[in-house]
Amino acid sequence: MSDDAPRSPRGSGPPAPDLKRQRDEFLQSYAKGARLTEDFVQEYERLRHRLRELEEENAELRTKVETGAAVRELLEKIRALESEKRELTSRFHQAEAVSSEFIQRFKQVESEFANLANLFVASSQLHSSLSPRGVMQRIKEVLAQLVGAERYCIYLANRDQTELVPIASEGVSGDELSNVRVEGTPIGEVFRRSDERIEESTPPSEGSIERPAAVFPLQIEDRTVGAVAVFTTLPQKTTFEAVDFELFRLIAQQAAPALVSASLFARAGQELPGLEAFLDLSV
Repeated sequence: MSDDAPRSPRGSGPPAPDLKRQRDEFLQSYAKGARLTEDFVQEYERLRHRLRELEEENAELRTKVETGAAVRELLEKIRALESEKRELTSRFHQAEAVSSEFIQRFKQVESEFANLANLFVASSQLHSSLSPRGVMQRIKEVLAQLVGAERYCIYLANRDQTELVPIASEGVSGDELSNVRVEGTPIGEVFRRSDERIEESTPPSEGSIERPAAVFPLQIEDRTVGAVAVFTTLPQKTTFEAVDFELFRLIAQQAAPALVSASLFARAGQELPGLEAFLDLSV
């Protein structure tokens, strides 16, 4: 009878180990270790893959957080800029209002200065001559150049003050002019009341001899000695301005004294009075 198991020599000690079984057990143990190693490698790969995913997610989240922070910072900056813009706009409107007020005031001052210059020139002109003809020429120049009168006449009252006699005119012929009664006429009414009269129903350029655009008296101190009638003005002058009324008053107060002074000087042979005429002038 045969037996595949190894036999030990008779009388040689314990039986020999089963190498095949040991080999199989070793192989089984190796295979189990291999499987464990393979499982470990697979788990490692899975964990490494998961780690990469987490790192990517972390990077993405970090980017989102950073982007969100940048957006918040940008929004804060936008709000700050909007606030600054509103402040600057408010300050600009304030500066614009101040500038507009300044410009308006500057124009007023400029206009007032121009009016003052006109009055100064007019006053200087009225007293720049010592001849009656020269004074009358200056009155005409003021009326024509500063007032803008085109057709006008200067009247002086007769001795009994019942009529106004034309002594100088411009733009009208002598045939169109005649003595004007003090009673019952617009020009005579101005002389009688010593007050100016302005025709307001029509533009001054559309006046007439019957309805003068403006009439104002000629005075020496408190006495009214004549009147000036502006029949029409130049076409471009559509209304009288404040400076025109100031010029009317200046001519009313200074034209007649200038004429009287020039007439007296002419009668005195254009000789200045001697020193003795001025010795007792203290008041």
